[in-house]
Amino acid sequence: MSNGPTLALVGATGAVGTVMIDIINGRESVPWGEIRLIASPRSAGKKITVRGEELTVIALSPEAFDGVDVAMFDVPDEVSAEWAPIAAERGAVAVDNSGAFRMDDDVPLVVPEVNADKVADRPRGIIANPNCTTLSMMAALGALHREFGLKELVVASYQAASGAGQDGVDRLYAELDAVSGKGLGAKAGDVRAALEAGGLSLADTPFAGTPLALNVVPSAGSYKGDGWFSEELKVRNESRKILGIPDLKVSATCVRVPVVTTHSLAVHATFEREVTVEAAHKVFEAQPSVVLVDDPENGRFPSPAEVVGNDPTYVGRVRQALDFPNTLDFFVCGDNLRKGAALNTYEVAEQLAPEFS
Repeated sequence: MSNGPTLALVGATGAVGTVMIDIINGRESVPWGEIRLIASPRSAGKKITVRGEELTVIALSPEAFDGVDVAMFDVPDEVSAEWAPIAAERGAVAVDNSGAFRMDDDVPLVVPEVNADKVADRPRGIIANPNCTTLSMMAALGALHREFGLKELVVASYQAASGAGQDGVDRLYAELDAVSGKGLGAKAGDVRAALEAGGLSLADTPFAGTPLALNVVPSAGSYKGDGWFSEELKVRNESRKILGIPDLKVSATCVRVPVVTTHSLAVHATFEREVTVEAAHKVFEAQPSVVLVDDPENGRFPSPAEVVGNDPTYVGRVRQALDFPNTLDFFVCGDNLRKGAALNTYEVAEQLAPEFS
């Protein structure tokens, strides 16, 4: 590689880390002089090809960050909470994809299309990446906010199994296999019986003890009391922080659906200024990372099957909300493992690179 700053990827062998490497390999050029792959000791020694060069994964340790300028973390919250500050102490800027620092007042929560200026304001040497659900709508919503001034937000999410990690994906495939060809009726007991016959206990499911195959589950994340789940509170709190609207009115209902990858959201957004469908279309079309697919008469609008594996946010079903002034309803799809996690983290890292060149 050419001369340039050193980039470290912590969690290089995980699900998001693997997508991150795909993104790096797919870039026409990269600003990095060295790319260092870091993972748990059990993954140390593995060989991974990055931009035509076979790299050896090294074990996570304080010394692994020596000489690193930017360290991307794609690991569980507790690992980031321990190791991102260590990376910062060693001189690296940590860009963290976990939830460990998102609501820390001294850590900016950054979506480059929305609040790129916050990258420079990092007292702890850490920059946080938002939750994948929030991220899936933020490029589109941020663009509308700049034009019309967002005032209120109501969201229903339809979240893929991969949002629950590899366990969620494996469980969905196992359930689909168990119910395949069974000619099941409409009764809930039919699906449950098929799963039990296939040796799948509902006590082991990551989906609130409920089947996901042939079903939707109206909860995502952990229960936080008063009827709210953690994914719903993340949408509220993170939207406020990213958009810089601390008093933004937000209500979210997060639903898990039997889709492997790509989150979808039905967004109901009220603005301070008058907004029309035509004006919203122009805003979306002007955003490089937003693709407008909005032709309902001919059945053209975003869906996970068409969006998965792509970098942009896809938007459609844009319409003036009935009975609600200055309000739009629209549908958003985004690959939760790419823009929802790996891509945004990497875009923040790319923005940092000139500081170290």
